[in-house]
Amino acid sequence: MSADMIPLLSKALGETVYMVAVSMVIASVIGVPLGVLLHTTGKGQILAAPAFNRVLGSIVNAIRSIPFIILMVAIIPLTRAIVGSAIGTTAAMVPLVIASIPFIGRQVETSLKEVPYGLIEAAQSMGATPFQIIWKVLLPESLASITAQLTTVIISLVGESAMAGAIGGGGLGDLAIRYGYQRFRPEVMIATVVILIVLVQLVQFIGNTLARKLDKK
Repeated sequence: MSADMIPLLSKALGETVYMVAVSMVIASVIGVPLGVLLHTTGKGQILAAPAFNRVLGSIVNAIRSIPFIILMVAIIPLTRAIVGSAIGTTAAMVPLVIASIPFIGRQVETSLKEVPYGLIEAAQSMGATPFQIIWKVLLPESLASITAQLTTVIISLVGESAMAGAIGGGGLGDLAIRYGYQRFRPEVMIATVVILIVLVQLVQFIGNTLARKLDKK
Protein backbone atom coordinates (compact mmCIF):
# COMPACT_ATOMS: atom_id res chain seq x y z
CA MET A 1 0.00 0.00 0.00
CA SER A 2 1.37 3.42 -0.96
CA ALA A 3 2.37 5.98 1.66
CA ASP A 4 -0.32 8.39 0.50
CA MET A 5 -2.98 6.07 1.88
CA ILE A 6 -1.76 6.28 5.48
CA PRO A 7 -3.15 9.81 6.08
CA LEU A 8 -6.39 8.83 4.35
CA LEU A 9 -6.76 5.75 6.55
CA SER A 10 -6.04 7.82 9.67
CA LYS A 11 -8.60 10.42 8.66
CA ALA A 12 -11.20 7.76 7.84
CA LEU A 13 -10.61 6.03 11.19
CA GLY A 14 -11.05 9.34 12.99
CA GLU A 15 -14.32 9.96 11.15
CA THR A 16 -15.60 6.49 12.04
CA VAL A 17 -14.74 6.90 15.73
CA TYR A 18 -16.37 10.35 15.69
CA MET A 19 -19.56 9.03 14.08
CA VAL A 20 -19.83 6.06 16.43
CA ALA A 21 -18.98 7.96 19.63
CA VAL A 22 -21.32 10.91 19.08
CA SER A 23 -24.14 8.71 17.74
CA MET A 24 -23.81 6.38 20.71
CA VAL A 25 -23.96 9.19 23.25
CA ILE A 26 -27.03 10.80 21.67
CA ALA A 27 -28.80 7.47 21.15
CA SER A 28 -28.07 6.37 24.73
CA VAL A 29 -29.51 9.58 26.19
CA ILE A 30 -32.82 8.66 24.53
CA GLY A 31 -32.53 4.87 24.30
CA VAL A 32 -31.80 4.11 27.97
CA PRO A 33 -34.91 5.96 29.26
CA LEU A 34 -36.86 4.29 26.45
CA GLY A 35 -35.73 0.90 27.70
CA VAL A 36 -36.72 1.80 31.25
CA LEU A 37 -40.14 2.89 29.98
CA LEU A 38 -40.59 -0.30 27.97
CA HIS A 39 -39.87 -2.38 31.06
CA THR A 40 -41.66 -0.44 33.77
CA THR A 41 -44.90 0.04 31.81
CA GLY A 42 -45.24 -3.66 31.12
CA LYS A 43 -47.96 -5.79 32.71
CA GLY A 44 -47.42 -6.17 36.45
CA GLN A 45 -44.56 -3.66 36.59
CA ILE A 46 -44.24 -0.56 38.76
CA LEU A 47 -45.71 1.80 36.15
CA ALA A 48 -47.99 -0.74 34.50
CA ALA A 49 -49.74 0.65 31.42
CA PRO A 50 -50.26 -2.32 29.09
CA ALA A 51 -51.99 -0.40 26.29
CA PHE A 52 -49.26 2.27 26.20
CA ASN A 53 -46.60 -0.42 26.40
CA ARG A 54 -48.03 -2.26 23.40
CA VAL A 55 -48.16 0.90 21.28
CA LEU A 56 -44.64 1.92 22.27
CA GLY A 57 -43.34 -1.59 21.68
CA SER A 58 -44.94 -1.69 18.23
CA ILE A 59 -43.28 1.59 17.25
CA VAL A 60 -39.91 0.34 18.49
CA ASN A 61 -40.29 -2.94 16.61
CA ALA A 62 -41.34 -1.14 13.42
CA ILE A 63 -38.24 1.05 13.41
CA ARG A 64 -35.96 -1.88 14.24
CA SER A 65 -37.36 -3.88 11.34
CA ILE A 66 -36.18 -1.35 8.73
CA PRO A 67 -32.84 -2.37 7.17
CA PHE A 68 -30.24 0.31 7.87
CA ILE A 69 -29.38 0.95 4.23
CA ILE A 70 -33.06 1.61 3.48
CA LEU A 71 -33.43 3.79 6.57
CA MET A 72 -30.49 5.96 5.47
CA VAL A 73 -32.07 6.63 2.10
CA ALA A 74 -35.63 7.01 3.41
CA ILE A 75 -34.78 9.76 5.89
CA ILE A 76 -32.53 11.83 3.60
CA PRO A 77 -35.03 14.75 3.71
CA LEU A 78 -35.03 14.61 7.52
CA THR A 79 -31.24 14.39 7.61
CA ARG A 80 -30.95 17.39 5.30
CA ALA A 81 -33.43 19.33 7.46
CA ILE A 82 -31.48 18.61 10.66
CA VAL A 83 -27.87 19.07 9.56
CA GLY A 84 -28.26 20.87 6.23
CA SER A 85 -26.76 18.07 4.16
CA ALA A 86 -27.32 14.40 3.38
CA ILE A 87 -23.61 13.67 2.80
CA GLY A 88 -20.73 13.51 5.25
CA THR A 89 -19.98 12.19 8.71
CA THR A 90 -22.34 14.53 10.54
CA ALA A 91 -25.19 13.65 8.18
CA ALA A 92 -24.52 9.94 8.67
CA MET A 93 -25.07 10.30 12.40
CA VAL A 94 -28.78 11.06 11.94
CA PRO A 95 -29.73 7.58 10.65
CA LEU A 96 -27.18 6.01 13.02
CA VAL A 97 -28.91 7.62 16.00
CA ILE A 98 -32.42 6.78 14.78
CA ALA A 99 -31.45 3.15 14.15
CA SER A 100 -29.71 2.83 17.53
CA ILE A 101 -32.38 4.29 19.81
CA PRO A 102 -34.87 1.37 19.55
CA PHE A 103 -31.98 -1.12 19.60
CA ILE A 104 -30.68 0.35 22.86
CA GLY A 105 -34.22 0.48 24.24
CA ARG A 106 -34.78 -3.24 23.72
CA GLN A 107 -31.32 -4.13 25.04
CA VAL A 108 -31.86 -2.10 28.21
CA GLU A 109 -35.32 -3.62 28.64
CA THR A 110 -33.76 -7.09 28.46
CA SER A 111 -31.18 -6.17 31.12
CA LEU A 112 -33.82 -4.75 33.46
CA LYS A 113 -35.86 -7.95 33.22
CA GLU A 114 -32.93 -9.80 34.77
CA VAL A 115 -33.33 -7.92 38.06
CA PRO A 116 -35.10 -10.20 40.61
CA TYR A 117 -38.61 -8.92 41.27
CA GLY A 118 -38.08 -9.61 44.96
CA LEU A 119 -35.74 -6.61 45.15
CA ILE A 120 -38.48 -4.40 43.71
CA GLU A 121 -41.04 -5.75 46.15
CA ALA A 122 -38.64 -5.15 49.04
CA ALA A 123 -38.15 -1.54 47.92
CA GLN A 124 -41.92 -1.07 47.59
CA SER A 125 -42.47 -2.45 51.10
CA MET A 126 -40.12 0.25 52.41
CA GLY A 127 -42.15 2.95 50.71
CA ALA A 128 -39.90 3.63 47.72
CA THR A 129 -41.48 5.56 44.86
CA PRO A 130 -41.32 4.20 41.28
CA PHE A 131 -38.59 6.74 40.44
CA GLN A 132 -36.54 5.65 43.47
CA ILE A 133 -36.96 2.00 42.49
CA ILE A 134 -35.75 2.77 38.97
CA TRP A 135 -32.82 4.90 40.10
CA LYS A 136 -31.69 2.94 43.17
CA VAL A 137 -32.69 -0.65 42.37
CA LEU A 138 -33.28 -1.39 38.69
CA LEU A 139 -30.43 0.58 37.12
CA PRO A 140 -27.70 -0.23 39.69
CA GLU A 141 -28.58 -3.94 39.73
CA SER A 142 -28.57 -4.19 35.93
CA LEU A 143 -25.61 -1.88 35.26
CA ALA A 144 -23.19 -4.68 34.33
CA SER A 145 -25.69 -6.23 31.94
CA ILE A 146 -26.56 -2.84 30.41
CA THR A 147 -22.84 -2.18 29.85
CA ALA A 148 -22.48 -5.48 28.02
CA GLN A 149 -25.58 -4.75 25.95
CA LEU A 150 -24.37 -1.26 25.04
CA THR A 151 -21.08 -2.78 23.93
CA THR A 152 -23.07 -4.85 21.45
CA VAL A 153 -24.78 -1.68 20.20
CA ILE A 154 -21.43 0.08 19.72
CA ILE A 155 -20.13 -2.83 17.65
CA SER A 156 -23.31 -2.72 15.57
CA LEU A 157 -22.76 1.02 15.07
CA VAL A 158 -19.23 0.39 13.80
CA GLY A 159 -20.65 -1.88 11.09
CA GLU A 160 -23.45 0.54 10.24
CA SER A 161 -21.05 3.48 10.07
CA ALA A 162 -19.05 1.54 7.48
CA MET A 163 -22.29 0.90 5.57
CA ALA A 164 -22.98 4.65 5.63
CA GLY A 165 -20.02 5.00 3.26
CA ALA A 166 -22.30 3.68 0.53
CA ILE A 167 -24.04 7.06 0.39
CA GLY A 168 -21.04 9.26 1.09
CA GLY A 169 -21.17 9.07 4.87
CA GLY A 170 -17.42 9.28 5.28
CA GLY A 171 -15.31 7.05 7.47
CA LEU A 172 -13.71 3.72 6.67
CA GLY A 173 -16.66 2.48 4.61
CA ASP A 174 -16.49 5.50 2.33
CA LEU A 175 -12.74 5.06 1.93
CA ALA A 176 -13.13 1.37 1.10
CA ILE A 177 -15.72 2.10 -1.58
CA ARG A 178 -14.09 5.14 -3.20
CA TYR A 179 -10.45 4.04 -3.10
CA GLY A 180 -10.72 0.27 -2.74
CA TYR A 181 -13.71 -0.76 -4.84
CA GLN A 182 -14.09 2.03 -7.41
CA ARG A 183 -10.33 2.37 -8.06
CA PHE A 184 -9.64 -1.37 -7.96
CA ARG A 185 -7.21 -1.24 -5.04
CA PRO A 186 -7.80 -4.41 -3.01
CA GLU A 187 -5.07 -3.52 -0.53
CA VAL A 188 -7.19 -0.55 0.60
CA MET A 189 -10.19 -2.82 1.11
CA ILE A 190 -8.08 -5.23 3.13
CA ALA A 191 -6.61 -2.41 5.25
CA THR A 192 -10.03 -1.02 6.12
CA VAL A 193 -11.34 -4.48 7.03
CA VAL A 194 -8.34 -5.10 9.29
CA ILE A 195 -8.81 -1.73 11.00
CA LEU A 196 -12.51 -2.42 11.56
CA ILE A 197 -11.73 -5.84 13.03
CA VAL A 198 -9.18 -4.33 15.43
CA LEU A 199 -11.63 -1.58 16.38
CA VAL A 200 -14.39 -4.07 17.14
CA GLN A 201 -12.03 -6.26 19.17
CA LEU A 202 -10.92 -3.23 21.19
CA VAL A 203 -14.50 -2.15 21.88
CA GLN A 204 -15.45 -5.68 22.92
CA PHE A 205 -12.45 -5.96 25.25
CA ILE A 206 -13.20 -2.64 26.94
CA GLY A 207 -16.89 -3.47 27.24
CA ASN A 208 -16.24 -6.90 28.73
CA THR A 209 -13.75 -5.46 31.21
CA LEU A 210 -16.18 -2.78 32.38
CA ALA A 211 -19.03 -5.28 32.66
CA ARG A 212 -16.93 -7.60 34.83
CA LYS A 213 -15.93 -4.74 37.14
CA LEU A 214 -19.54 -3.59 37.49
CA ASP A 215 -20.92 -7.07 38.10
CA LYS A 216 -21.96 -7.39 41.75
CA LYS A 217 -22.45 -11.16 41.60
